[in-house]
Amino acid sequence: MQTLELTILNWIQAQCRSGFLDALMPAVSALCAHGEIWIVLAAVLLIFPRTRRVGGILAAALILDVICCNGILKPLIARVRPCDVNPAAELLVRRPSDWSFPSGHAASSFAATAALYAAGCRGWIPAFALSLLICFSRLYLYVHWPSDVLAGAILGVVLGFLAQKLYDKVAKKMKKTL
Repeated sequence: MQTLELTILNWIQAQCRSGFLDALMPAVSALCAHGEIWIVLAAVLLIFPRTRRVGGILAAALILDVICCNGILKPLIARVRPCDVNPAAELLVRRPSDWSFPSGHAASSFAATAALYAAGCRGWIPAFALSLLICFSRLYLYVHWPSDVLAGAILGVVLGFLAQKLYDKVAKKMKKTL
């Protein structure tokens, strides 16, 4: 499996590398280095009463993501990054200090996208496009295996929908007690 994944990463390096993408991909990846873009979006949505539910679901998805991805799975699986296996690969960003599996960028991006979709917000469409771009940036930058990104995306989708279920259940209980 590792050979296939290295082949994919090396193909991206050979076929897609360009000066433009070398400048763009680190910037795209930085949008979500710690989930920043999704955290800011959740905060903005929480400010306005009309979008507070969507913001709450998005925030819940991001909390679930950090617990599952960074708190449990990364340390448990402890997978090395492709740049450690192939040190000849030119890195355009600093080598991440945590483990590789699953991709936190992919997980938080798809958790946000799924949360927006589950909440009935049409913002899921541009979020989906940005999520795909962020996922590709992690492969382009040679800091994640393709399976890291795929697993992160799947985990994120599950957590986004779970967040909507949990948020609505808690909100319903809170209305009953008031």
